[in-house]
Amino acid sequence: MRMKYVLSEVLVGLWRNVTMTIAMIITMAVSLFMLGGAGLLFQKVGDMKDLYYENVEVSIFLKTDVNEQQRTDLDAKLKSDPLVKEVTYVNKDEAYKRFQEMYQDAPDLVNAVKPEQLPESFRLKLVNPEQYKNIYDQYKDTEGVDEIVDQSKLLDKVFGVLTGIQTFALVIAVFMAAAALLLVANTIQVAAYSKRREVAVMKLVGASNWFIQAPFVLEAVVAGLIGSILALTFLVAGKYFGGGGSLAALEGLITPVSWGDLLLMFPIMAGVGALFSAVTGWITLRFYLRV
Repeated sequence: MRMKYVLSEVLVGLWRNVTMTIAMIITMAVSLFMLGGAGLLFQKVGDMKDLYYENVEVSIFLKTDVNEQQRTDLDAKLKSDPLVKEVTYVNKDEAYKRFQEMYQDAPDLVNAVKPEQLPESFRLKLVNPEQYKNIYDQYKDTEGVDEIVDQSKLLDKVFGVLTGIQTFALVIAVFMAAAALLLVANTIQVAAYSKRREVAVMKLVGASNWFIQAPFVLEAVVAGLIGSILALTFLVAGKYFGGGGSLAALEGLITPVSWGDLLLMFPIMAGVGALFSAVTGWITLRFYLRV
């Protein structure tokens, strides 16, 4: 009987202040959507780092006048280096083939370059790609070496941009969450004020604070859960429409977001929405309304 009463009071309370309830749910949904998007981005950036850094290469380009002895000595030194996982020698003909593949859409440029104009190189895969600096310091003054290029420098810039987007999403989520929690507190205060006579009567007949507070706190929890469902809907819509639209071109660059990723994110959003709403409601009743 008590549980039935509490649940009925929750539904009545949500409907009594329907406009504020809708505003609270929408604000909560937007904040949880931003939180979920930032969480997915954080996960995908981590996956991308693991994927790309695992395959990153360091290229050691040789001078045009390098002799056979210098090339052989450098090859032996690289293969015995504990920092180097794999060594691949690329001669002028192989470099030209790669150049043709890279610029196949620019035939005039390809025709203007001859194989003998391209430098020989060693392509390295490191045991730990983050140790590129050690490789650079060790081989930059080696005879026959012209230039050392590390692909991770470009990746660092790309991931720096993605991390900036992630941080921006988190900041927006925090501001929206603050607005949502203020709406939660305001809605509960209005609801409690409208029922102040009922609250006074219940206290007179010996009702516990928990029993009095439960409907108000559950109102906030229900609003948080509905907001998390809406946030999940926004994420699903973003995947559905974005995956088939302009974002489809990025599938080769960015690891795709799976449906499993979205479903795993929902409990986090629901938990955050329900928990913070409940805590906000309890604090509001405890310190402001003194019920």
